[in-house]
Amino acid sequence: MPPFVPLVHQRLTAADSARRGTEFAAHMDTRRTTRHFSTEPVPQSWIEQAIRAAGTAPSGAHQQPWTFVAVGDPTLKQQLRDAAEEEERRFYAERITDEWRAALEPLGTDAIKTHLTDAPWVVVLFRHSYGLDAGGDRRTFYYTQESCGIAAGLFITAVHTMGLVTLTHTPSPMGFLGELLERPPNEKAFLVMPVGYPAADAQVPALTRKPLEEIAIFR
Repeated sequence: MPPFVPLVHQRLTAADSARRGTEFAAHMDTRRTTRHFSTEPVPQSWIEQAIRAAGTAPSGAHQQPWTFVAVGDPTLKQQLRDAAEEEERRFYAERITDEWRAALEPLGTDAIKTHLTDAPWVVVLFRHSYGLDAGGDRRTFYYTQESCGIAAGLFITAVHTMGLVTLTHTPSPMGFLGELLERPPNEKAFLVMPVGYPAADAQVPALTRKPLEEIAIFR
């Protein structure tokens, strides 16, 4: 039986719980995704704090199957962008379906990824598809997709709370990321997230979110 320790928990008053919940929902409702980043520097310590927050996520069997690689080197960011744009050009020319293209049209996406070089940081979340024990033998990891999804959500929340913006850039089929960022074979790129301040002229699509009654059912 593993050791257990007492839960540290602060019980709030009903009023404080309601207030915090309302304030947090309103705060997160101001979060938007943009592709227009300022080149203004962001301290590394801020990115460290966001990753620390992400690392508090629950995970299957507490295996914490994630590695966050924060790229701030301009040369490496340019290499990442060049490779990503090459993949994206093939995607838009050869792989995208008409239905997929129509779904992306309101978002204004294309093969040009200036956010990967404009943003002061590009954080790549790698998912551990399996683990390795001290002897180098493979260990099964459980619920790694779900675990990394939760960690990514906490990272995005932390970034927004610090007054920064990010973009969730899906890496598929960016197999080059593991080699470029020197990750072992058991780590697979899960999400690419440029982080920084928005550009002065940053824009976002004129979208609305579904109301509560469309996303929640209470029984």
